[in-house]
Amino acid sequence: MTKKRKTVEETAVTEPLAFESTSTDDLKTSLDEVKGYDGVIGYILRNTSSAAIDLKDPTKLIEYAILSSSAIEAGEELSKIFNLGDTEHIIVEGNNAKILSLTIGDNKISIFMEKKADAEKVLKRLRRF
Repeated sequence: MTKKRKTVEETAVTEPLAFESTSTDDLKTSLDEVKGYDGVIGYILRNTSSAAIDLKDPTKLIEYAILSSSAIEAGEELSKIFNLGDTEHIIVEGNNAKILSLTIGDNKISIFMEKKADAEKVLKRLRRF
């Protein structure tokens, strides 16, 4: 037996996110600064035409790329399923590490951190976009 998806009409008005479109170079400069924060392991910045990856352990590039893509897609899908509106950011926390994923304009960003790292400090730095 297959499940039917229930179509839900959204009547709530959502406010636009605080993020504005920005150039990838400006965003990359800010991410390079964020990478220097205590506990930040690295980041992946991607858009429709390119990707920038800066990780302390490049041997795990594929694992980080899969995690990044999966986290962003899962957050978007959960937002749709539960009718939550636009998602500002997603934090997935494991036993030893966490990932902060967000979208700014056409750029999808994942920042990988040790569990003790301050995700709010990173968000404050990136909110100016």
